Amino acid sequence: MRLHAETFDYADGETLCEGYVAHDSAHDGPRPCVLIAHAWDGQNAVIRAMADRFAAQGYVGFALDVYGKGVRGEVMGDNSHLMGPFMEDRALLRRRMRAALDAARRHPRVDPERVAVLGYCFGGLCALDLARAAPEGLRGAVSVHGMLHPPRLGPQSPISASILLLHGWEDPTAKPDAVLAIARELTEAGADWQLQAYGHAMHAFTFPGAQRPEVGIQHHPVAAGRADAALRTFLAQVLGEAPPAPRQAGGPESGNG
Repeated sequence: MRLHAETFDYADGETLCEGYVAHDSAHDGPRPCVLIAHAWDGQNAVIRAMADRFAAQGYVGFALDVYGKGVRGEVMGDNSHLMGPFMEDRALLRRRMRAALDAARRHPRVDPERVAVLGYCFGGLCALDLARAAPEGLRGAVSVHGMLHPPRLGPQSPISASILLLHGWEDPTAKPDAVLAIARELTEAGADWQLQAYGHAMHAFTFPGAQRPEVGIQHHPVAAGRADAALRTFLAQVLGEAPPAPRQAGGPESGNG
């Protein structure tokens, strides 16, 4: 493998965003792309390393930027001030996610018809909101211990992307009623969806640094391994690829938003 990594500026209106793109330069021609939405701490080294790992599997890894170039939070800090405006204005979040998808599809190494989006925590909500927009070229969306509440932007159009929800059953940010609600929502939207719920797993169960069980945040290595296997299978199915298994399992070490 010959890893090539670069920053990739793109814009949403007047907001400049900085993506991070990784691919194996030994592969000729366009490749399927995994678009990675960050957690509430913003795009950081952990998410960029995740893009590198997808590149090692034969994809183009594209770490997007919701907050804007240079706007970053703290991995273990309170980043509500960064996430809050997008939670309050889901139309803004949808537009920012569509800008990231459009940027990824323009990249010369990306097959514009084979893109999937993946997100953890806040990034899971980002991935679902992009799928709810039913954009061209998006084949799949994965939410890992993500927030599930709908954007309430009017009637939902049919969802064309396949959806995978990887959920810790003890996650206080998405209780069973929220899980049932999104199941109804996706069914009514005609989506091809699937859910894997892991018993005894809390929020941020894929993050090794998550150790706050008193507030419902804790790493669960068994659930993390199962989620990783489900993710690899899903991406191979929706992107039409069967890349080799990654060298390591589990999600990125990041914050808990």
